[in-house]
Amino acid sequence: MITDSEFILAADRTLAAIGGALDAALESADADADWKLNDGILEIECEDGSRLIVNRHVPNREIWVAARAGGFHFKPVAGVWRDTRAGDELGAALAALLRAQASLDVTFPRLSAPAVQ
Repeated sequence: MITDSEFILAADRTLAAIGGALDAALESADADADWKLNDGILEIECEDGSRLIVNRHVPNREIWVAARAGGFHFKPVAGVWRDTRAGDELGAALAALLRAQASLDVTFPRLSAPAVQ
């Protein structure tokens, strides 16, 4: 089992990588979106005023995503974040959600998750 500190560090690295990918996508996109990261909560505001929220959930050692399409929980599995229901990888799922909700194409790097025992 990883400690709270180890989980927070890994989750914060993931959130920062998501922010970097958003910046890169927004440089060449026609879509208008804005994002901010504060204390483990990444908020993406879409052009239509809707939001996607990506945050770390320390008690469950998961990253949670809230979008117009619903809520999703991602846990560390074999070094990546996997949806606890569908098994989708966080980057792929988030890219699909952003495409659908914000008309924004984002390519995410590998979003590494901590190893859990």
